[in-house]
Amino acid sequence: MKKAGEAPPGVRIGDEALKAKTGKNWSEWFAMLDRAGAAKMNHTAIADHLYTKLGCPGWWSEMVAVGYEQARGLREKYQRSEGYSISKSKVLAAPLGRLFGAWQDARTRARWLKEPITIRKATRNKSLRITWADGKTSLEVLFYPKGPGKSQVVVQHSKLADARAAERMKQYWGGKLEGLKGILER
Repeated sequence: MKKAGEAPPGVRIGDEALKAKTGKNWSEWFAMLDRAGAAKMNHTAIADHLYTKLGCPGWWSEMVAVGYEQARGLREKYQRSEGYSISKSKVLAAPLGRLFGAWQDARTRARWLKEPITIRKATRNKSLRITWADGKTSLEVLFYPKGPGKSQVVVQHSKLADARAAERMKQYWGGKLEGLKGILER
């Protein structure tokens, strides 16, 4: 059970920030959801109840629903409706175009990522949609400028089989992004 002022496991928003944005803290939202029988609802019904019946603002309804599901054992860490998903990001001392190229160009990519991928869609210096080497899971790779000579990459790996696979891929991408940093920051 969480202590006062703490977010549920896997959720990063604390009580104070949640109350500032929604008017209630975790304990207050959870008590209201328990009274409404949310433990027997699916995610969509919980989020809808938060928004339409309890007045929780838009996006925050989704976030509170996920926190509730995790706290009540209805959802595991990394679990989403379409499977399990992780995200890993890295800021690098490299211009945006160079970072994007390190992903899009097969020869450059082979220096830090050995697994074969299929790029389904590319928006230059913004995003890539990728089918992972297993042919089953997907990557969304997002690119952001972070000032002169700096940029950020965010890897979202989705449709993973379970929490263990998600944790493995989170560690995997942490290592790969470090390798990419080593190549681009030489």
